[in-house]
Amino acid sequence: MARSRKGLPIHGWIVLDKPLGMTSTAAVGAVRRLTGAAKAGHAGTLDPLASGVLPIALGEATKTVPYLVDATKRYAFTIRWGVATATEDAEGAVTATSDSRPVRGAIEAALGRFIGTIDQVPPAYSAIHIDGRRAYDLARAGEAPDMPTRQVKIEALSLLDLPDADHAMFEMTCGKGTYVRSLARDLALALGTVGHLVALRRTRVGPFRAEHAIPLDELGENRDSAAAVRHLLPVETALDDILALAVTESEAGCLRNGQTVSLLRKTDLDRIATLQDGDTVLAMSGGQAVALVRYAPGEIRPFRVLNL
Repeated sequence: MARSRKGLPIHGWIVLDKPLGMTSTAAVGAVRRLTGAAKAGHAGTLDPLASGVLPIALGEATKTVPYLVDATKRYAFTIRWGVATATEDAEGAVTATSDSRPVRGAIEAALGRFIGTIDQVPPAYSAIHIDGRRAYDLARAGEAPDMPTRQVKIEALSLLDLPDADHAMFEMTCGKGTYVRSLARDLALALGTVGHLVALRRTRVGPFRAEHAIPLDELGENRDSAAAVRHLLPVETALDDILALAVTESEAGCLRNGQTVSLLRKTDLDRIATLQDGDTVLAMSGGQAVALVRYAPGEIRPFRVLNL
C-alpha cells in the first residue's frame, strides 16, 4: 500500500518575496514547512542572486503551474559597465574589462534594438540541456558549450537611473525564456563596452505582482501555520487569462467524476456564446473552481479536475 503524503490539504498560492541567497527549491521547502502543506511547487525559477516574486503553489494549485509558463514577467535590474564575467553576473571570474562607459543618451538610443522578438544566446552557465547535459555542468568542467540562439520577446525595456558612471538601472517586461544576464551582456557590447548583471529583482509573474509578495520572515512570524495560510490566494488566481464558465452543482459533480457535460439546451446558449471549439475553460460552481475543461460544440470535457 502506498504511503500517504504527510501534511495538510492546503490549496492555493503563496506569493513569496524570495530573499537573496536562497534557491527557489529551498524557498518552496521553507513555505511548505511554514504552512504545513502536503504538496508544494513553484512557478518560474529565480536564481539565488535574484530576489522578488516567486509564486508558490500549494496542494491543488500545483495543477495550474503550467499555465504560468508563458506568463509575462517583469524585472528590475542593474548592469555594471566595464567588467565582463564568465557567468555574466557578479559570481563569475572576470573575463574582460573596458574603460568605456556609456552615457544616458547612448543607452536610451540602444534600447530600441532589444525590444520586440529578438534572437538571444543564453548564458553558458544556465540549466539548458546541451547533448543531454546541463550547460552549466559543461562550463564548470572547462568545456565551452555551444549555446543555441533562441527567440525571446521583450515587451518593454527602459532606463530607470544612472547612480554612477559604472552602473545603470533598468526595468524590463518580457516573455518566457528571456535571460536578463544575456541582455546585460548584449546591451553592453552594443554600447561598445562589456558588462554584467549585479542586481536582479522580479516584480511580476503573470497575475502575481510585487504588491502581493510576502517576505519569508513575515510569512514565518510566530511559526504559526494558520497565520501563514492567511496570505493564501485562490487556486484560480493563476488562471486569470482563462475564460470562466458557471456550472450547476449537478454539472460540477459530473465534472469532478471525469464525466463530459452536455450543453445542448436552449438555456445553455448564453453560457457558451463566447466559446469556440477547443477553448480551455475554467468551470466554476458556487464561487469555487471545479475543473479545467475543453469545450467542443455542445459539450465540455474535464481534463484537469481540482479537488477542492
